[in-house]
Amino acid sequence: MIYELIRALCPAEAGAGYDWSACCEVFPRLRALETTPQSPRYHAEGNVGIHTRLVLDALLGCDHFQATRGARRETLFLAALLHDLCKPETTTIDPVTGEIGQPGHSRRGAVDVRALLWRAGVPFELREAVCRIIAVHQVPFFAFDSRRGESPEFIARRLSWSLDLSDLVCVARADMRGRICVDQQARLDDIALFEQLAREDGCWGTPREAASAHTRLMYARGAAVHLDTPLFQVQGSQVTVLCGLPASGKDSWVARHARGLEVVSFDDAKAELGLKHGENDGLAAHRAVDKAKALLRRQEPFVWNATHLSEQMRNKTLDLLYAYNADVKLVYLEVPADTLFRRNAHRDSTLKQRDLERMLHRWEVPLPWEAHEVSYQVESDEGRVSPAKQ
Repeated sequence: MIYELIRALCPAEAGAGYDWSACCEVFPRLRALETTPQSPRYHAEGNVGIHTRLVLDALLGCDHFQATRGARRETLFLAALLHDLCKPETTTIDPVTGEIGQPGHSRRGAVDVRALLWRAGVPFELREAVCRIIAVHQVPFFAFDSRRGESPEFIARRLSWSLDLSDLVCVARADMRGRICVDQQARLDDIALFEQLAREDGCWGTPREAASAHTRLMYARGAAVHLDTPLFQVQGSQVTVLCGLPASGKDSWVARHARGLEVVSFDDAKAELGLKHGENDGLAAHRAVDKAKALLRRQEPFVWNATHLSEQMRNKTLDLLYAYNADVKLVYLEVPADTLFRRNAHRDSTLKQRDLERMLHRWEVPLPWEAHEVSYQVESDEGRVSPAKQ
């Protein structure tokens, strides 16, 4: 199993090193890093491959990494190893100035690494811990100078609800130490300040406490509320939002757990309209949304059955639900890669395998703060479904 080869890459003992050639054998995409240039302003050490090895060297020398064992140690190592995996695909070179950039490489990297580790059979909890670090691995550099105008307190608190900040800071610090740049010390100072802030605010190594799930949700979505004071929740519909790749078991979940409830479904809307996959999606979406709005106005409970695969697509649904004061439970469903493609090949669907493959490039697992409650139901290779811890 590929997962066993991946586990073997991580140094298990204090003082042990890593084998870069073995890493490239298990993850062939790493070889492209050796020929991917970087901006000399931020990476005077050279190409992305050189940088990645320097980051791993810095990680192995970190006290936090040395104190870890088992899955947590693997999480840190894989996050550092794969944090810049998508720089080759995102590299841009200005034709006038020659300036090199890799915009969006963190978020795209998290998506690609998710699909890569899923195919390799890496356990859900470990995989998501790695991907969540990769998606935000640069945030501690710039938390005090947010382009979105977010406060460092807000950034630290929301991040603490989806990952361990001590692990994120460990990887971020290794990332900064594994490069040559003029502002290296200034950025290391920013990381240290971010750590101090998280410690003082009660979100270092643990999720920041909130007075209620509704208070946490509204705060995470940008509302001006105090986390320690319960926010009054206006009554609305009880809505279960399903999320997951096609053929991951959403229809089966509805049949088992939602008998008697109304169901909003894009697939049902397409069937009612006689549409195939990818054919006039807007018309089907409009029909489904109209049904949801009618149920929300009546404050009736229902299930929203759709892939909701990317954060952008989920937000369209969640924004609507929260505008109507709905109490939302997100249920994420997942099956192993072989199971998924086998199911899709044998079910009555117009979704082709190649279209399902393309959907993996938009696959973002929901974070714990996206709803009042988020449940992760992950099926094993043996067919057992169990709630995953997140």
